[in-house]
Amino acid sequence: MQINNLKPRTKNKKTMIVGRGGRRGKTSGRGGKGQTARAGHKKRPELRDFIKRIPKLRGRGVNQNKSPNIKPTIVNLGDIEAVFETGSIISPATLIEKRTISTNDGRIPRVKILGSGDITKKFTIEECLISAQAREKVVKAGGSVK
Repeated sequence: MQINNLKPRTKNKKTMIVGRGGRRGKTSGRGGKGQTARAGHKKRPELRDFIKRIPKLRGRGVNQNKSPNIKPTIVNLGDIEAVFETGSIISPATLIEKRTISTNDGRIPRVKILGSGDITKKFTIEECLISAQAREKVVKAGGSVK
């Protein structure tokens, strides 16, 4: 055993520090005189201004400006007609391969096919949202929607 290993049986009693730097000295937690010591008009809490600027969007997570509904990428039938050949399968993956659409941060986006443009070729559409008009045109041309 060495002297630096010795520990006292009882710890030293901490004295209460009063005055400047103490926990309950001078005004004892009551603030100062002047505007804060008078009845009536008080200082406006600065934090309230910042809180009031925040829009009341509840439960939106970290980024409140991002829409919770991620809208699908829109592709028209006319664009598909120009890029794809007869009998091909159209899905978000094949649309990315043909560079008709691009990925969102490395993810394959949801795709909605709209009925703008004419169609003469036969297509099989998979894993895509499709409007009623586009569905009608694809079936009329002899294609199918899954």
